[in-house]
Amino acid sequence: MKRSKIIDHSKVVFFTAFFCALCFSAFAQPGLQEIGDATREVKRSYNSLVNLCYVVGAITGLVGGARVYSNWNTGKHHIDAQVVGWFLSCIFFQTVAILISALYGV
Repeated sequence: MKRSKIIDHSKVVFFTAFFCALCFSAFAQPGLQEIGDATREVKRSYNSLVNLCYVVGAITGLVGGARVYSNWNTGKHHIDAQVVGWFLSCIFFQTVAILISALYGV
């Protein structure tokens, strides 16, 4: 008989926590007005974001090139993974700049 009371108690606790979490998640949803405001804000600062992506990509390329050159001169001949990693990070930042324009239709 004690076993059934423990099971019933755990069910009550579970369902109480579930419904509380369900209620709290309903309040966390942003409205359409906020999404529209965010879209207008990004469109306003689009050129700055694209230029920032290009600058970060260029700095990443320069730092990566310097590190690869330094490692190559110190005798580390297995730098293929470093070259690919730095190159792909530069490509990533350039792609982000293109995706921002496609996402917001600018």
